Amino acid sequence: MVRVVVLGQGLVATHLMVGVERIKKGELEPIGVPLAKYEVEVPIEDIEFVASYDVDPGKVGKSVYDVAEEMLGSLLPVPATLKSVKVRRGIHAGSLKGLVEGARGLDEEAGMWGAVEAIAGELEELEPDVIINVITTEEARPYNTPQELVEALKKGEASASHAYAYATYLYMARTGRKVALVNGIPAPLANDKTILTLYERAGGLVFGDDGATGATPLTADLLEHLAERNRRVLSIAQFNIGGNMDFLALTLPEKNKMKEFTKSSVVEDILGYDAPHYIKPTGYLEPLGDKKFVSMHIWWKTFNGLEDELVVNMRINDSPALAGLLVDLIRISKSLLDRGYRGTVYEVNAFFMKKPGPPGSRNVARVIAYHNLLNMLRKLEIVRS
Repeated sequence: MVRVVVLGQGLVATHLMVGVERIKKGELEPIGVPLAKYEVEVPIEDIEFVASYDVDPGKVGKSVYDVAEEMLGSLLPVPATLKSVKVRRGIHAGSLKGLVEGARGLDEEAGMWGAVEAIAGELEELEPDVIINVITTEEARPYNTPQELVEALKKGEASASHAYAYATYLYMARTGRKVALVNGIPAPLANDKTILTLYERAGGLVFGDDGATGATPLTADLLEHLAERNRRVLSIAQFNIGGNMDFLALTLPEKNKMKEFTKSSVVEDILGYDAPHYIKPTGYLEPLGDKKFVSMHIWWKTFNGLEDELVVNMRINDSPALAGLLVDLIRISKSLLDRGYRGTVYEVNAFFMKKPGPPGSRNVARVIAYHNLLNMLRKLEIVRS
């Protein structure tokens, strides 16, 4: 079994947990799970959710089943197996400030360092193999040294993502267990040399940063198509509007900047030059809910100096798209841990993430990253086809 702890009981986490339990019951096909068409060493049925963390007073203390009924019950059947998974109080670090009234974390009760110690202690009890970070997008920065990170934590100045990451490191260092932290949000964890150093030391893995689910991987593949044909891209416009909590959070400039950075990183990496571009989330419209609106315009120069354009409009169910990727990330993480991998693995990040770690890594078209990933997993006999 693969024991999983989820950070942030929002729509992504809820879709992930409901979907996996429905697959395990045999009532749902694993559509949207990229590797489901192959024989994978760790089957989906081996995924076991053991706990969830949040700071929303409407969720803390409830079972995941109760939260899922409130969020998805009118759309999907919620498996009763989730009644045994409780939502625990997590680390806030102001990530929901101004967004959810009454949001409160362990850090507001015991200070951030106390919260880190408390989470590390709870992880010793829960014994997870994989931890999924899908908290609301927050402002965060990388650290130069482990000591600098520790000082920021003790002063209460670090992000919630870094606090969770360090708590996970303490758990590994104290117990000898190997853990993979999958970072589905823009906070730089797989792109933080300090976090990678700590996880390499403890024998753990960090995957990230920021799950690539909708417009960004499509943009990457379209740019690769143009680059291969030596067409000169003149400009790129891509924007998203949605009505879920993450889009509400992105109305705050510091959070939007984090997302813009990870989404825009594909342009120069793939084209080899920084074409003029506007690529970022641009608005919150509550009636759209989780089904975001995406619009894209790419303008380029072709043979004989003529110019062509591409316009794409889409509606995408935002949270299920990421949840499907997380199913495979859980399975791949366990297999790589069992084979002694530590730090991070670029081939995994290049396919699944908007800003793949380690620091300095390039984005590539997802169709290329997909085949590179498959080749690696086949050589390791994690995937058989």
